Amino acid sequence: MPSSVIKTFAYDSQRQVLTITFVSGRAYAYQDVPAGVADGLRLAFAKGQYFNRAIRDRFDAKPLAPSSRP
Repeated sequence: MPSSVIKTFAYDSQRQVLTITFVSGRAYAYQDVPAGVADGLRLAFAKGQYFNRAIRDRFDAKPLAPSSRP
């Protein structure tokens, strides 16, 4: 199901970095995210709710400039 909050996301399993672009246009790279958490986002019916419950404020997030987004 499309999310009303999350536009796109990508996971780099080697670096354990989850990159999320929000519908607002802002993008963040979440550091040290276990594969299971990234899989949970992929499988979640309500991605925004899952993000708030399992990712937001639990992992370091670095804002990304538009040119550095995947």
